[in-house]
Amino acid sequence: MTGFPRLSPVAERAVLVEFGDSIDAAVNARVIALDRALAGRPFPGFVEATPAYVNLLVEFDPLETTHAEAVAALEALIAALPETTAGQGALREVAVCYEGDLAPDLDSVAGQLGLSREAVIAAHLAGDYRVHMYGFAPGYAYLAGVPEALRLPRKTQPVRDIRAGAVMIAGPQCLVSTLTMPTGWWLIGRSPTRILDPEGARPFLFDVGDRVAFRRIDRAAYDRAMADGVPA
Repeated sequence: MTGFPRLSPVAERAVLVEFGDSIDAAVNARVIALDRALAGRPFPGFVEATPAYVNLLVEFDPLETTHAEAVAALEALIAALPETTAGQGALREVAVCYEGDLAPDLDSVAGQLGLSREAVIAAHLAGDYRVHMYGFAPGYAYLAGVPEALRLPRKTQPVRDIRAGAVMIAGPQCLVSTLTMPTGWWLIGRSPTRILDPEGARPFLFDVGDRVAFRRIDRAAYDRAMADGVPA
């Protein structure tokens, strides 16, 4: 993209590295590649990097490093990034049930798109999902890759008290909720798969850059998994 990457100072202790200005798999792959390069070869004073869809916020200790030194180190890492960054990350599987009250917006989504319920489900299962970032709430992994045929803008009004495990879509994004919260996204199913485990050795199921595959289960399998407390 013209004008990218773009490196900008943020306050006295960070640099924002932008690789683009719209949700794009190739752009996000560059973000993730730089994040991993920093983890492997941190510059003096490096503190933390926070990846998002199109940019990486790189924080450093201003007592050890200046903006100019951080920018120089980042430019060297960017220049050494591999040309091809696709295919990195593990494949994670998430079970989802699309039945009854677990999918309260499925009929509405189907009607707006001119599809049958089964066609919406098939399209959702066929999506090529990748974790682009965490944000908004603990364990909220934003997945890009919703097929064009399923893309709808967010609702005009959010709905309160949506339970954890809701599988929802909005535009090109998909998300599995981890807490009871309001949302304006379209609720097309629910998953018993635990995404957030604060007390576990691995608090989040996904890493940024992981691929996600949804696997359809029926209501009986969903209920068993919820009762047993184990993945379906």
